[in-house]
Amino acid sequence: MRKRRLFLLLLIVSLMLSMLTPVGAAAAADSGKEPLAYTDTVKTAAEKATLLTKQYGTTSVQYALIDQGKIVVSGQAGKNDAAGKKPLTADTMYGIGSTSKMFTTAAVMQLVDAGRIDLDQPVVQYISDFTMKDERYKQITPRMLLNHSAGFAGSSLQNAFLLSDNDTYAHDTFLKQLSTQVLKADPGAFSVYCNDCFSLAEILVERVSGSGFTDYIHQHFTEPLGMTNTGTPQDNLDESQMAALYVPSYRQQLPNETVNAIGTGGIYSTADDLARFSQIFTGQAADILSADAVKAMANAEYRNGLWPAEADNSIGYGLGWDSVDLFPFNDYGIQALAKGGDTVLYHASLIVLPEQNMAAAVLSSGGSSSFNQLLAAQILLQALKEQGTIDAIKPDKSYGAPVTADMPKELLDAAGHYGSSTQLLTVGVTADGQLSLTTPMDPSYPAEKYTYSSDGSFINANGSAKINLVKESNGRTYLWVRQYAQVPGLGQLAISEYAAEKLPTNEVSEETLAAWNERDGKRYYIVNEKYTSIAFLASPSAQVLLFDDVPGYVLSQRMTGPNTSVSDLQIPASGGRDNGPVQFFKQDGVEYLLTGSNLYISQDALKPIYSGKHARVTIPTNGNSKWYTIPDKAAGKTMSVKLPSAGSYAVYDENGSLVTFSVIHADDSIVLPKNGTIVFTGAAGAKFDLTLS
Repeated sequence: MRKRRLFLLLLIVSLMLSMLTPVGAAAAADSGKEPLAYTDTVKTAAEKATLLTKQYGTTSVQYALIDQGKIVVSGQAGKNDAAGKKPLTADTMYGIGSTSKMFTTAAVMQLVDAGRIDLDQPVVQYISDFTMKDERYKQITPRMLLNHSAGFAGSSLQNAFLLSDNDTYAHDTFLKQLSTQVLKADPGAFSVYCNDCFSLAEILVERVSGSGFTDYIHQHFTEPLGMTNTGTPQDNLDESQMAALYVPSYRQQLPNETVNAIGTGGIYSTADDLARFSQIFTGQAADILSADAVKAMANAEYRNGLWPAEADNSIGYGLGWDSVDLFPFNDYGIQALAKGGDTVLYHASLIVLPEQNMAAAVLSSGGSSSFNQLLAAQILLQALKEQGTIDAIKPDKSYGAPVTADMPKELLDAAGHYGSSTQLLTVGVTADGQLSLTTPMDPSYPAEKYTYSSDGSFINANGSAKINLVKESNGRTYLWVRQYAQVPGLGQLAISEYAAEKLPTNEVSEETLAAWNERDGKRYYIVNEKYTSIAFLASPSAQVLLFDDVPGYVLSQRMTGPNTSVSDLQIPASGGRDNGPVQFFKQDGVEYLLTGSNLYISQDALKPIYSGKHARVTIPTNGNSKWYTIPDKAAGKTMSVKLPSAGSYAVYDENGSLVTFSVIHADDSIVLPKNGTIVFTGAAGAKFDLTLS
């Protein structure tokens, strides 16, 4: 587990300058409005897109605005290869990540329209071989899949993210993976972001329709809407049409990122095509989805379960949608529907204004969906202003400086340790109304400070964030964070969520504590990802870190025995996502770590790579990867590898940073770094012949 900064801070990454290639398209609306050239909107879109490439870690960006069924703004910024020779065009395709979930949702709702699916009947009525080690799974309904409230523990994505490899393993084994799992919450109790919900919804569409998912979306969406540049890995997409991918540690272009969990994140498209897709939700493609279905998707589903009180927000789930009342459009009395998507390397955002028959889509290589959403919002606001729908773009918001007041003494009891899936926080509260946030994960980082204010919340000095300590009806205490996160040049993201939950004391036996203390600081290396997995781009390892201040816990997971830990968190939205149980076990004297579908081997099992002239590595019959350390005798030597047809190797330095990955680099030799590691991975029985010189 890597150390992370506090969640209230927005990390802005600056990368190399990129070249702007804007393309503006003007069209007249046909709804009685005066024809508009959208001159100001074209300019704003180009300027803000350029900003993404210059300051926010984006290699390239593509955007489109549709108004009354016509694409009126379309453009690109950045570059599509390191030399700048391959042009970006409106036809350049990007992975849209979780924006794919809108296709899955629309497919389910089509089958609802046809009377073939009932949103509130158990899923097992449609998928008879869906089973889990938790009888509550029988209560899960299609609605719970689409509003993220099924209660699944995490994301079953083994071999889902590959490089130039459309292997269907993730889809084909998905039900088998679920069959070994238990739920982390009662179905319907609250909505917490869930990839597995949509992988199961994909299978639901296939079982009910009798069609493969890729064929279904082409027949029912891409062909009727003229989306000629939209597809899935199963279409054997032309990689030369894809936006180029890079990571900071490599100058060389990467192979295409192939996401094989299609219903949850594996569709590829263009901004223009996503704009065309949006017509389903503005009533201009009524023959595809009924008005009732579109309206149902835009209902505030998040209110069905545990959720903070209403506030400006970027998250508020509908069916499929991340938000059904997106900030800042709610300040103008305009409903905005939004869905974002992030793979490892691609990012996407779609914002739809149903009542205005408008939408904007922004796709990128590098960056983040949050930045793309801000750009899409800027484009829409400028267009609304230019057409006279709004008078002006409103100034940024703030909670104002705290107005000090006497703090209720009972809030002192809310101090303590709080956890989420990725954070461990210490909340301090003093009698004079001061709240501090620190983290054992980074003790050198200065405390964030908040002052109790007359509105009953704690507010920071500049008024950008406020915190309440809320005891909910379920008896749990939550850290309720509201924030206007300023992104210079792009506007504000509004955040309102239960960001963490107070952790109760967890007394453990001496045996349990001793077993976990023995693992403290150790690394475990993944062994069950395919040789083309994108996991090998970064050091594919997990580290066990314990903190003396929070005994009985591994991050926010409660130790339940010498070899097991579980998450008891009941946090809606994102704070409780992907937090399944952890189990250690030994096989042939070697310790392994199993979490979700990922299997890791202990660093103690790693042997030094042979430092002589010749060696051979063979993948065992179980297909697990083989990891080695680099001893002093081998460091500095050049290793040449004769690769099998189904295999790869990767080398990492002593800090875990990638030195080479043979799926990316055609060169079959590498100088071995001191104190580094090597992984060989491939099909069972694959042989690697090594020469060191």
